[in-house]
Amino acid sequence: MLSNWKSNTALIMAISATVGSVAPLITANPVLAQTTFSDVQSSYWASPFIQELSRRGIIAGFPNGGFRPEEPVTRAQFAAMITKAFPKSGQKTPINFNDVASNYWANAAIQQSYITGFLSGYPGNQFKPNENIPRQQVLVSLANGLNYTPTTNVETILQYFNDASSIAGYARSPIAAATQKQMVVNYPNPRFLNPTTSATRAQVAALIYQALVSSNQASAINSPYIVTGQATTTSPTTTTPTATTVTIPQGTIIPVKYDKAEKILVTKDETAPLTLIVSQNIVTQDQKVLIPVGSQVIGQLKPAQGGSQFVAQKLVLTTGREYDIVGSSNVITKTETVKKGASTSNIIKNTALGAGAAAAISAITGDKAIATEEVLGGAGIGALIGLFFGKQSVDLIVVEPNTNLQMTINQNLSVSTL
Repeated sequence: MLSNWKSNTALIMAISATVGSVAPLITANPVLAQTTFSDVQSSYWASPFIQELSRRGIIAGFPNGGFRPEEPVTRAQFAAMITKAFPKSGQKTPINFNDVASNYWANAAIQQSYITGFLSGYPGNQFKPNENIPRQQVLVSLANGLNYTPTTNVETILQYFNDASSIAGYARSPIAAATQKQMVVNYPNPRFLNPTTSATRAQVAALIYQALVSSNQASAINSPYIVTGQATTTSPTTTTPTATTVTIPQGTIIPVKYDKAEKILVTKDETAPLTLIVSQNIVTQDQKVLIPVGSQVIGQLKPAQGGSQFVAQKLVLTTGREYDIVGSSNVITKTETVKKGASTSNIIKNTALGAGAAAAISAITGDKAIATEEVLGGAGIGALIGLFFGKQSVDLIVVEPNTNLQMTINQNLSVSTL
C-alpha cells in the first residue's frame, strides 16, 4: 500500500506497508531528507552510516521520527534500498515472480534488483518479498551486484571470522570478496559475521554504505567494526574483571536451538556445518552465569550409526570468549523419502539443507534451481548432483532442531565466570 505524507515543506514521502508492519519511508527528495532520529543516539555504533544514507535519500525513518535500527529488513525492503543506492543498467531479462503482484509496492524495485544482478529468486519462481533477509544474503547481493570477486584464496580470507563454518557454500566467495573490499561491518565483535541472522536496518545501512565506499561513491567512515581482514583487528578495548574458573561436569545437558528452519535435511553420509544457539542460561548454584543465553555452539552434523548426529567443536560466549567443547546430540535416524516428481517447494519449505541433500533433491526432482540460500555451508551442490542421477528416490535424514538437538557435554568443560 502506498500512502502520501505531507510536511510543512511539501516534501512527499512514499511509505510501503506489509501485513502487521510498516515499511521504511523512502524519500522523494534527498535534499530535505531527515538525518537525525529519536531512537538513534550520536553514540550509537551505526549512527554515522544511518545519517549518511538518510542524507542521500537511500533510507529514511518513520512518521513518528524514529528509525527502528534493530528492526529486521525484508527482501522487498532491501530491494528498494539497493535500487536507490546503486542505480545501474540491467544485465538480465526481467522475470515475473509469482509471489510479487504487479501492483505490489516494491515490484519495480524487486524487478530492478533482479535485472541488475543484486538479487535472485527461489525455486518455484518465488522471491519471498516479506522474508527477513539474512546478513550473508545482504553481502552476497552487494558483492554480486558490484561484480566483486576475491583475488586470493577464499578460505584463507574467511579464516578471519570465528564463525566462518556457518557461512553457506553459495556465500563464501562473495563474502570473501566483500571482506577484501572492506564492505563487512560486524558489531559488536568484528570477528563474528553471524551470517545466518536476520539483518537489521542499522546493519544494512552500514553494509550498503561500505559498498558505496568500496565503489568510490562515498567517503570512508572511521569505525572499529569495519572488517579490514587483518589479524590484528580487535574489538574495542574493555576492562576485564578478575575471572574465576568453574568446571561444568561431563554429562551436563546444554539446551540449544536452531531458529533458522523448522527442520534440517541431510544425506546419511554427509557432514554439514551447523551453528546452534544456547537457549537458556547455564548458571552455578549461586546463579552466576557460566554460559549465557544466545551463546553459539559451533559444530557439524555427522554420519553416525545409520543416522546423523550433531557434534560440537567450539563454544562461543556472547562476550566473544571461546572454548573448545566436546559434546554431541543423540543419533537421529528419522528419514524422509524424496521421490521423482515430488514438489521441491513442499520439500524445502522452512527447511535447511546439507549440500548433499540439496544435490539429491535437485537430481531426483529435476529442479536445477534449488535455492542456494537454503543450503548449509560446505561444498557446492553442482559437483554432487551426479551422485544421484538415475535414482528414483532417496532417503534423507530429518533433523528437527527443537526436539532432536539437545546437546550433552561428553567431557568436563572449564569456563570462566566474572
